Amino acid sequence: MQRWTGKVVGGVLGMMALGPFGALLGVLLGHQLDESAGEPAALPAQDIGDQFFRITFRVMGHLAKSDGRVSEREIAAARAVMSQLNLNAAQVRVAIECFTAGKAPGFDLDGDLTLLREACAGRPDLLHIFLEMQVRAGIAGNDLGGPVSALLVRVAYQLGISRIELAHIEAALRIRRGSFTREPKRDAAQQLSEAYRVLETSAAANDEDIVKAYRRQLSRHHPDKLKANGLPDSMIEHAKERTQQIIEAYELIREQRGL
Repeated sequence: MQRWTGKVVGGVLGMMALGPFGALLGVLLGHQLDESAGEPAALPAQDIGDQFFRITFRVMGHLAKSDGRVSEREIAAARAVMSQLNLNAAQVRVAIECFTAGKAPGFDLDGDLTLLREACAGRPDLLHIFLEMQVRAGIAGNDLGGPVSALLVRVAYQLGISRIELAHIEAALRIRRGSFTREPKRDAAQQLSEAYRVLETSAAANDEDIVKAYRRQLSRHHPDKLKANGLPDSMIEHAKERTQQIIEAYELIREQRGL
């Protein structure tokens, strides 16, 4: 069986460095990583990564085919995901094979989700990343139209993820990363509202709860932690993008609140 996990992602914390705040962040993430490394895995990390990779693209193909046909836009969306993940030629071939298998009439969605849930036992953050990948492709493919939205609810349910969490994931993925720092002319109230959605909290939350929400999201998407838990190298880019989005959202809220 071909493996997709290998070298450990390096330099992520350096990329995140924000002066004294970055040092504190590094301590926090290091603590989370140390805790996760001690947890027993149901399968070796390489096997988890291989299962995760293949099931991701099989389910992606099944969702694209859910309305009876796969449109050019949905094919382009799947290709875009492969490109954004910086897959090499061999990985792209396997991803396409899996995507095609997911389109087949006899594809067993429930069976694949059971396999994924068992492979990621004790690793709920991996399941959240998996669902994010499906939502990401669905938004780009047909804006979650037709049966896709209902199927995603079914996928989330099987993975133990609530509709509320799914709604938060969709809201966060519809917000372009970088919108908090590189578009100063955008409506400030809208940016702030989007930032709260990225952290899965609200403006009504107190400062302590905001920090907890930030740490929870950062822990969930921290690339090194996910890597240690079995996320394949090919999916790390997605986790890095989401981590940076979370940091940018928190910085905006922190500045607005004077934290």
